Amino acid sequence: MQGAISNRADLLLYRRHYAVRRQALAVGASLARVIEEQKQVTLEPAGPAPARQHREPVAVGVEEEFHIVGLRTRRLDAQADRVLRQLPAGWFSSELHQSVVEANSRPHVRLADLAEDIATLRRAAIAAAQHLELGIVAAGTVPLADPDTARVTSDPRYEHIRDEYRMLVREQLICGAQVHVDVADRDLAVAVAHRVAPWLPALLALSASSPFWLGTDTGYASYRTLIWRRWPTTGAPGGFTSAADYDQTVADLVRSGVITDPGMIYFDVRPSAHLPTVELRICDSCPRLEDVILLAGLFRALVVRETGAAIAGREPLPVRPELLEAATWRAAQSGLEGNLVDPATAAPVPAHQLIRLLLADLRPTLEVTGDWEQVSELTQSALARGSSAARQRAACARGGLREVVDTLLKETRTGTDRQLGAGPASATGSVVLATRRRTAKRSSSTAASANRKGGSRSLPPREPYRGSGRSTPEIGK
Repeated sequence: MQGAISNRADLLLYRRHYAVRRQALAVGASLARVIEEQKQVTLEPAGPAPARQHREPVAVGVEEEFHIVGLRTRRLDAQADRVLRQLPAGWFSSELHQSVVEANSRPHVRLADLAEDIATLRRAAIAAAQHLELGIVAAGTVPLADPDTARVTSDPRYEHIRDEYRMLVREQLICGAQVHVDVADRDLAVAVAHRVAPWLPALLALSASSPFWLGTDTGYASYRTLIWRRWPTTGAPGGFTSAADYDQTVADLVRSGVITDPGMIYFDVRPSAHLPTVELRICDSCPRLEDVILLAGLFRALVVRETGAAIAGREPLPVRPELLEAATWRAAQSGLEGNLVDPATAAPVPAHQLIRLLLADLRPTLEVTGDWEQVSELTQSALARGSSAARQRAACARGGLREVVDTLLKETRTGTDRQLGAGPASATGSVVLATRRRTAKRSSSTAASANRKGGSRSLPPREPYRGSGRSTPEIGK
């Protein structure tokens, strides 16, 4: 990643900015005090705050990949075709392996509506699988899997990828969650993808749910990340100068013969080729629905903030690509239970501290989008629970790998067992209902505008996100 700060004074301002934040947390300052400290360090004295350049609602949508497991064996089971025959094609699709199905939400302005949409999709997938004595697991990996029993989906493109990449395809038994955020201008989307990249390792740590691989504890919180990064077009995007520059790079990669088509661009974050969105791709699939909503809220705030900053001409945080790659490795190794790398200082920082710093940085934007209360509550809950990787290891200590699978099945169902708001509320249902109550207290003008526009100026309200590769289907993430 190219450094964009051109002089030492600007760099010193960045360093002072982050030193003030770390000192505030070290003495136990509240998030409110962190915000006050930030106000004393201004990176650019003039110009509007980034978030305030987004008066119009900004939509967000999610694609989730699910593993299919046998309820009797607790093992990965290549039964996607049977499950998909019972599900609506517009909302669910196949992936590279027959042990994976993907669900596509609609775009939503309100996180509460996104949560209910995802819950509905999960509930439908779980019901379809259960009828076949199968289960649905949202996680980066499942611990009981055998590559020898894996089957690639019958599709000429997938079969070509299998023949070309061999072992990579055989071991691609992983699932991810992708978040799309509305950015209408493609040049701006390319710039924003570069600008948000330094903060993505923190989001990976929040999602980390793949500690086990083929029956073995890998020592990583997200072993999926290591499997995924063996492909030739993964990692953080470079500092492309424009959409044309980005598109030329993609065309050159296809021309090289290393990849087959633009659908094989697997950057951690990228501008969508077919939707006016920026797409987050670094995260594991998350067992708990509320963690998906947390990632959607944080990523939307990052995109909104950096979109405003780019429009205002502010420079992005300069982070060398080697450091960003190291920070991603650390997040995959540690999850929420160890240190992460502060992108501004390159120093190791406890994961909880860095994520609270990110939340504090995003507070002005989250307040503008109306998400501050919910996202801050979800962040505190996620940090208190710890990562899915840690919960899976605890389950293994209690009852072995079958207990891990049972824990993942249960967490994937959480919040989907009944219509949200009907009967006793689950943890996720409570979050959604609380968000609705808070939303009802705010002015209805934004919601009315969003409803008139279908939730977004540029995304169709009745169609799910289909990803940037639906015309050229991607491999399983």
